[in-house]
Amino acid sequence: MAADPAPHGKAATLARRRRLLSSSCRLFFPEDPIKIVRGQGQYMYDEQGAEYIDCINNVAHVGHCHPLVVQAAHEQNQVLNTNSRYLHDNILDFAQKLSETLPEELCVFYFLNSGSEANDLALRLARQYTGHWDVVVLDHAYHGHLSSLIDISPYKFRDLDGQKEWVHVAPLPDTYRGLYREDHPNPAEAYASEVKRVVSSAQEQGRQFGGNPVSCAVGLAVLDVLEKEQLQAHAACVGSFLMELLQQQKAKHPIIGDIRGVGLFIGVDLIKDEATRMPATEEADYLVSRMKENYILLSTDGPGRNVLKFKPPMCFSLDNVQHVVAKLDAILTDMEEKVRSCETLRPQPSGSPALSCPLLGAWLKSSPEPTPLGQATKPSLSDSKSPCCQ
Repeated sequence: MAADPAPHGKAATLARRRRLLSSSCRLFFPEDPIKIVRGQGQYMYDEQGAEYIDCINNVAHVGHCHPLVVQAAHEQNQVLNTNSRYLHDNILDFAQKLSETLPEELCVFYFLNSGSEANDLALRLARQYTGHWDVVVLDHAYHGHLSSLIDISPYKFRDLDGQKEWVHVAPLPDTYRGLYREDHPNPAEAYASEVKRVVSSAQEQGRQFGGNPVSCAVGLAVLDVLEKEQLQAHAACVGSFLMELLQQQKAKHPIIGDIRGVGLFIGVDLIKDEATRMPATEEADYLVSRMKENYILLSTDGPGRNVLKFKPPMCFSLDNVQHVVAKLDAILTDMEEKVRSCETLRPQPSGSPALSCPLLGAWLKSSPEPTPLGQATKPSLSDSKSPCCQ
């Protein structure tokens, strides 16, 4: 990587990070990391001002730096931020507002600082209530970074100390690549029977700063934005359009084996060939790198790290969908053309991994010649009850 003389340029920041932070603190795109200095809505910006479409950060539900959320945090920070062992209205206002979005039975709340803390508390409460130590989890599950959760996360424990005797793993109900596939006469019942068997075998055998005033003020602001901007309906509408365009890509590109998801959380399963459904891990990495070069941020997931994961903020627009899928189509087409001519996909300046003809040839053998896709119609307000905005 070329030296950057600027005191706060990317090279200097990367050097400081390597000196001050553990190497176990992973970066996106480690071969060519991005220095992000600003976010707005569904976009993030690097130190050079380049704009990236963010398809990764679903944690920013209402978008990066929503002005109402920023204002709520700022105003509360000017007054008070302390732990939840003092009486304060914010935590009660947030709990009340949250309860209005949930079934009536879910009416008592613990506020914690992370998903890991929440799952650890749920595990302790369940053990206290049932008197049982055994836990049933789904295969490939991931529940958090605490030791108690790594012990019950097959995604993690298989790389560490192995499965504890009190952890019982049920098969993931995956009808595409799992134990019981779509050609099984009744895959749902088969998976249910497996889970019942595992549960039967198992039967035989609050943090102080969570719910602080600033966090609750922010939570209230997020709920207000979700309601006022009707982002749940928006995500359903835009997600449906994204699914439609991705299904068209599946019909065109044989490397796409399956597409699944709900709303704006969608996975695109890349395979080497339809017969074996072998995960196309290297191809997925290459594709993510190429998308990044086109200023679109994606990530991979799944046991084979071959599933492109779309999980953008809920303000993701119809125009964003068209742009992202068009770039995806162009890159897949380029990959296919290169392999057809038996050219090697060489590393890009940004460090994209090299892909050779033998690597991609398997799924191209069954690839038909590209055919024009039907033009998907962008949803409009008149077509849907949901307020799809641009």
